[in-house]
Amino acid sequence: MASKRQARSIPAGLLALLVGLVTLLIWEALVQLAGLPAFILPAPGAVWARALVAIADGSLLRHVLVTLQEVLLGLALGAVAAGLLGYGLARSPRWERLLAPFVVASQSVPIVALAPLLVIWFGPGLLSKTLICALIVFFPILINTILGLHSVPQDLRDLMRSLQASRAQTLRLLELPAALPVFLAGLRIGATLSVIGAVVGELVGADRGLGFLINVGRGQYDTALVFVAVFALVGLALALYGLVVLAERRWLWWQQKSNSLSLFSGEK
Repeated sequence: MASKRQARSIPAGLLALLVGLVTLLIWEALVQLAGLPAFILPAPGAVWARALVAIADGSLLRHVLVTLQEVLLGLALGAVAAGLLGYGLARSPRWERLLAPFVVASQSVPIVALAPLLVIWFGPGLLSKTLICALIVFFPILINTILGLHSVPQDLRDLMRSLQASRAQTLRLLELPAALPVFLAGLRIGATLSVIGAVVGELVGADRGLGFLINVGRGQYDTALVFVAVFALVGLALALYGLVVLAERRWLWWQQKSNSLSLFSGEK
């Protein structure tokens, strides 16, 4: 009990900082003790120095903005499409039973197999990367939307019918508030997956973006640059995830069982 209380008393940000510092120390020790060359595993200091160079010449920001644009457009497209289709399927059990096998079967094809085709069909520009991001976020948001709408108690639906509420009123006053927590949980997953989709598309074919930067570093044996791009991707994914969590805290205040929402479960 005492150890649990002590763990809870440590702020999450401080704990994450300590874990990061320990990881960097282990990384530095591994490089020094093993005598690894920089093109195999650069030291943290070398990665930091390379990041400063990329920041100074503006290349890092330029590629980050390209990837961010692809991610935001793909996430928005995938979320809207999944939300609309999920609502339609939840309202029509017959169509849900009919299309469910095809939706599930579509997930058996990895995105890395579809990415080259999309790049060939739509070119190496923004459109293909947006579609890749949309496809990779579509499934989890779709499933969560359907589950959220199915979670609405039948007695509440009967109550809305007894009050002669229109379909729009039922959607606004009952279905959206009930499905929003589960939808946002799917959006949290989609926010991180969208970054994966963007970088997969850029690795397949692009002349800009963080995936392109990884290809450049790999081709030049500039492993430090690869690490810079990877850390930028991690930061991008964490930022998007954090924005969704903040949206949950703002929009789901009525659902909170306590004072705050946690990072993963949406509760304290």
